[in-house]
Parts: sequence; C-alpha cells; structure tokens
Amino acid sequence: MAVDDRQSVERRPLRSRDVALFQSLARLLNHWHVSPNAISLLSVVLACGAAAALASTPWVESSIWQRVLWLTGALLIQGRLLANMLDGMVAVESGRASALGELFNEIPDRISDPLILIGAGYAVGGGAELGYIAAACALFVAYIRAIGANVGAGQRFEGPMAKPHRMFVLTLVSVYCGLAPMSWQPIHTSSGMGVMAAGLIIVIGGCVATVWRRLIRIVAHCRGASH
Repeated sequence: MAVDDRQSVERRPLRSRDVALFQSLARLLNHWHVSPNAISLLSVVLACGAAAALASTPWVESSIWQRVLWLTGALLIQGRLLANMLDGMVAVESGRASALGELFNEIPDRISDPLILIGAGYAVGGGAELGYIAAACALFVAYIRAIGANVGAGQRFEGPMAKPHRMFVLTLVSVYCGLAPMSWQPIHTSSGMGVMAAGLIIVIGGCVATVWRRLIRIVAHCRGASH
C-alpha cells in the first residue's frame, strides 16, 4: 500500500518517535482504525482548549482555579504536540494513502500555533500585542520552511525556535505559573505584563533568529545550485 502523502516529504526529526510507549500507542490507534487525518484535526481541538485555558486565567478570582487553568493549558499544549507526532506515525503504521494527507499535516499546525500564542497573550502576565506578534512570527517561520522546500533546499527544521521549542517555552511558563508562589510571579503595574510576557518575548526573539538561520542556509543552497 502507498504511504500517506505526509510521508512523501521530509519529516521533522523527533527522537520521541522512537519511544516504545508512543510506538505502541500508534499501533493501538491503527488497530482501532483511527485515521491520521482525524488525529490531525484532534490537534486543533486540543490547541483550542489550550488557548481557551490560558486566555481564561484573568477571568477567575480563585488562585486555585487559576492554577488549574495554567496546568490544563500546559497539558493540552503537550497533547497537541503528541497528536501532531502520532498522525504521521499512524500513517506509517497503517500504510494508508490519503490524497489530502499533506494538507491535514500542515494546515492544522498553521491554525494551532497562532491560537495558542494569542491565547497566551491574553493570559495573566501576558500581553495581547505580544501574543499576536508571536503568532505572526510563528507563521513566518513556517513560511520560510516552505520556501526552502520550494527552492530545493529541503524542509528546514532548524531552531532555535521551531514549533516544538515554541510550545516548550509556553508549557514551561504555564507550569511555572501553575505551581510557583504568587510572590514569584511579578506583574508590571502599568502594563500588566509578567512571566508569560517574558515567555512570549523569548518566542519572538527566537523566531527572528530561526528565520535568519534558515534563510542563510537556503541562500547558501541557491548560490551553490547556480554554479
């Protein structure tokens, strides 16, 4: 049988694909006839939940419930990444072809990343503007990766702020805000920015560095191909 279209292009290198637990889970999902495309759509649902949890943190008065929202957001972010990984693994396991496989592999990511980053911008200690800027930067990083593939330089997955790195930063900040004492989570009086704003600034700066790094390698390939 033909392999899903998403396997016809280069895949993001992930060591976690070799973890026995995830391989067993992929085989189980294939046994249950869960399609890779359905898993891709699930990743968007999880991203919506993560964004809603983060954006809801300013709306609860109880610090306990706020911590629950922070930790829920972190859990759903990681769930979204797990779904992103499992869709390709199930496609390989099943060998089922899909004419829309690559679309289901890419479009959910372009929806999920901005949703989570914008949700983080509206979280306690975030900044709406920073959330939107981070979302735009994430989309531009993915755009540069697509350019690399189009000009024959291959899929460029380098960091320092590729998708897994962006989600790691947000997960780390969310877990910190969910567990750390409130006295360790300072909020700027006038701007309302705090720990999450710092995380988003790291994401933005990292995305700029990632775009620059990928562009250098793409330009080097194009110059080498022209000689």
